[in-house]
Amino acid sequence: MSAEYKVHGDVAVITMNNPPVNGLGYATRVAIAQGLDKANADAAVKAIVITGAGKAFSGGADIKEFGSPKAIAEPNLLSVISAVENSSKPVVAALHSVVMGGGLELALGCHYRVGAPGASVALPEVKLGLIPGAGGTQRLPRVLGVEVALNMIVSGEPVKSEMLAQLPGQKLFDKMAASDASLLEEAVAYARSVADARPLPLVRNLPCKHPQGDAYFQFARNMVKGMAKNFPAPAKCVDAVEAATKKKFDEGMSFERELFANLMLTPESRALRHLFMAERAASKIPDVPEDTPKREIKSVAVIGAGTMGGGISMNFLNAGIPVTILEMKQDALDRGIGIIRKNYESQVKKGKLKQDKYDQRMGLLKTTLDYKELKDADMVIEAVFEEIGVKQKVFEALDGVMKPGAILASNTSTLDVNKIASFTKRPQDVVGLHFFSPANVMKLLEVVRGEKTAKDVMATVMTAAKKIKKTAVVSGVCDGFIGNRMIEQYSRQAGFLLDEGATPQQVDKAIEKFGFAMGPFRMGDLAGNDIGWAIRKRRATERAEMKYSKTADKLCELGRFGQKTGAGWYDYKEGKRDAIPSKLVEDMVSEHRKSLGITPRKISDEEIVQRLVFSLVNEAAHILEEGIAARASDIDMVYITGYGFPMHRGGPMLYADQVGLFNVVQAMKRFQKNPRDDAKFWEPAPLLARLAAEGKTFN
Repeated sequence: MSAEYKVHGDVAVITMNNPPVNGLGYATRVAIAQGLDKANADAAVKAIVITGAGKAFSGGADIKEFGSPKAIAEPNLLSVISAVENSSKPVVAALHSVVMGGGLELALGCHYRVGAPGASVALPEVKLGLIPGAGGTQRLPRVLGVEVALNMIVSGEPVKSEMLAQLPGQKLFDKMAASDASLLEEAVAYARSVADARPLPLVRNLPCKHPQGDAYFQFARNMVKGMAKNFPAPAKCVDAVEAATKKKFDEGMSFERELFANLMLTPESRALRHLFMAERAASKIPDVPEDTPKREIKSVAVIGAGTMGGGISMNFLNAGIPVTILEMKQDALDRGIGIIRKNYESQVKKGKLKQDKYDQRMGLLKTTLDYKELKDADMVIEAVFEEIGVKQKVFEALDGVMKPGAILASNTSTLDVNKIASFTKRPQDVVGLHFFSPANVMKLLEVVRGEKTAKDVMATVMTAAKKIKKTAVVSGVCDGFIGNRMIEQYSRQAGFLLDEGATPQQVDKAIEKFGFAMGPFRMGDLAGNDIGWAIRKRRATERAEMKYSKTADKLCELGRFGQKTGAGWYDYKEGKRDAIPSKLVEDMVSEHRKSLGITPRKISDEEIVQRLVFSLVNEAAHILEEGIAARASDIDMVYITGYGFPMHRGGPMLYADQVGLFNVVQAMKRFQKNPRDDAKFWEPAPLLARLAAEGKTFN
């Protein structure tokens, strides 16, 4: 049953039961409506309590029904709330743990509310590019005041029940229970005490005004515009709450409904809903069942105290997992630990980290110069120089000392994980864990599954990723995995655009206007242009047919590796990160064009964006076809969380779906005719060609 009905003396209790968060799916809504009918028809029942089983009152809409006919089938949530309001007997909501979205809207439709301390209360719809759609924007301001309600609706962030209960004049809670344990008993007693009170109080009848009216809403609009430039929903939240202060309740409700329905159709909301589902999907591996037994990770070892090793260690320390860092030399260890300390100390200074937490984290950190001291670690992560010979030495040493069943992980960003596994006698325990720099900040973790990686190792590292708050995406073994394999094509296009007549700043500006955090040339300067140089040198022997613009090599020959050398595609002033266009680079590029006999042409921003983004899409289609990624949405997660792809566009694959795959293929056919580009690369991947021909999409 998705809701249970029980009578306690003269009080009927309806308990929603749709784990994990009692989502208000179709069956749950039907069961609540039936329970209300039953209680109102039973002469022995004087009052009704609605609550939720398990660890939530209700988290709102049932995500399993998103976008399906069931989501809006009658009784929809508005109809259920209307049935609650029209009940001839008082309805009391007993609120605990999670009271969010439609769950909070349902509670606001009840006549009374009893809250347990520690409950998270929120209207998080804005995070899906929507506004609350079942009266949240109209009722919440009536119980908490306009400003508190608007802040909650625009941010979507949860607030603890006891904080809200202390607000002067709040009408959200009629009573606070002592604890979760006594909530139901106290709510039933409260329901008895109000059983005969008439008229039944309704939130919709409460007044709703702001003393500064228009001036306040103007201020709120300006604030929101600055924060949410690519998303329409936050501004619509302001419009809806303003309507609550200016219109009659029913008019405000239909205005909210109209805004909600319009936002549902926006590409931005579609992008956010897609990413919400994509994040959940990414954690599931098709052939590794949910109940696969997991190995215990009680302690971790990290090889290398450099930038990556230090950042990786911080993730585990933050999660309360002890870490031992190994280095070859004491001064390298001291340097690495110094950087970790400095990172934490700056957080303490900014008030983001309490001193006792900092002490606790540093207390979990040990260092060593001896492999033997790692023997008891449950997992070891290697973060040494990206060169197969160096990795071989490390994995042979680890194979000799680590206990049986320990997980041996490599933080390689491009190298062959199967080859790395072959350096050990236990390839089943070897996995790639590709963290992104800075590893203590970036959300993405590419989990690279080798041919022999055991299923329980995969299940274990996916759980560990959650623990250290990473978004883990599984990749098969290939050069560059998902993210770097695609970015190589994007960088190649950026180079060809330079050859043909664009400047680094024009390319960067065009793609940043599209929404990327930074363009390919600023990104190169940040990461270090020498990294790409090393890859191109490797390519020259491994894949001689791959053609590149020679401008990037010429830049590196000048020693312009980017921010770390004070000069790259741009010039940099000491201590500043501002990218200043460089006359030297401009001359170098134009000399290079002359040597190739190219007359520069004017290139539109549209062409720049299409060539960069569609190069990602075409390479991704190959990756899907080869089974390197399990689903298109996994690729979107990689690009949103690891490569600064604009969130409001939902990732390269969803963006291609929204442009229309037919149009993507047409553009690629145009690029094939460009003699300066790589015609062979622009041959649409078979999967892309097939989907476009059938009028289908990736997602």
